Amino acid sequence: MVPVLGLPDVRPGDDLAALLKGADLRPGDIVVITSKIVSKAENRLRDAPDRTAAIEEETERVVARRGDMVIAQTRHGFVMAAAGVDNSNVAPGTVLLLPEDSDASARRIRAGLPRGVGVIISDTFGRPWRNGLTDVAIGAAGVLPLEDFRGGEDSYGNPLNATVTALADEIAAAAELVKGKLAGVPVAVVRGLAHLLTREDGPGVRPLIRPADEDLFRYGSRDVVPARRTIRDFTDDPVDPWLVRQAVEAAFTAPGAGHTRFALVESPAVREKLVKAPYLVVACVTEPGEQAAARAGAAVQSLLIQLAMEGLGSAWLPPGGGEEILDLPEGWRPIALVAVGHPAETPADREPQDFAARIVLR
Repeated sequence: MVPVLGLPDVRPGDDLAALLKGADLRPGDIVVITSKIVSKAENRLRDAPDRTAAIEEETERVVARRGDMVIAQTRHGFVMAAAGVDNSNVAPGTVLLLPEDSDASARRIRAGLPRGVGVIISDTFGRPWRNGLTDVAIGAAGVLPLEDFRGGEDSYGNPLNATVTALADEIAAAAELVKGKLAGVPVAVVRGLAHLLTREDGPGVRPLIRPADEDLFRYGSRDVVPARRTIRDFTDDPVDPWLVRQAVEAAFTAPGAGHTRFALVESPAVREKLVKAPYLVVACVTEPGEQAAARAGAAVQSLLIQLAMEGLGSAWLPPGGGEEILDLPEGWRPIALVAVGHPAETPADREPQDFAARIVLR
């Protein structure tokens, strides 16, 4: 790994490939470029007294909050602190955004470099359950992003079912060892990995981004309750009954749920008589009175939240004659129908609201 020394301060409009002409690049080299200078060259600077507004603009989805710290998913698919908005090493009163499309940036830079050279654009990320920061790839061209060992065997003959190595991230992290956070060296050249280069630009870093349906930790604890949305339009995909049972078990942990019962309507013929939905849950109580219904309502809310955490949409509907149609056990009184299914569309983010008029202090 070789640091590229003597680069000037990058300004909007600068040609990064031209600035690297003196870097003695050779076929098989991988150039690792800090995203900050790519953003500067692409004029991703914004006038702002602080990062708040820029973070909101760059955020596709808030993953977690604590105090004024925000972990957010950007529209690129990256999950990172402050949605990648940076106010270090820039003039006071300005902030720096991530490149608009880091893969496209990497391709443009590569096109201006000698043949046989790959490009990685790196940025600094935190890591769940680990202290400290590390650099990862947020853009790439001409470099294999992943090495997939699945389907092979280890040295003992055991099948490899889950081993996929993030090559581009490993290269980005290694290059940071010679760039350094405080040394003012934004570019490094990694040699000896020519076997990881590709003739074409390749897929970039998209294969490194985990799909939402594989994300087991999609929500921060503060964002779980607001993630529940009323969904009335579902796909035709079947609902896994086990996921519904998991949600029902969560519902029974609600306060005062001792007299709450649930009927799980898995028969399509019975569902058609009540509500057209891929799955239906009927919430019931076994004691009379408004208090029983109120306590069951807390259980239904817990059910809806857990369904949302499982990636399922739901809608709380009035009971609508369920007692007669379902032939419920004696003493079971329906208080709500819950339609369940896979959302036909991703719900839009909630609009910010001022709830002050709904709150009184005494």
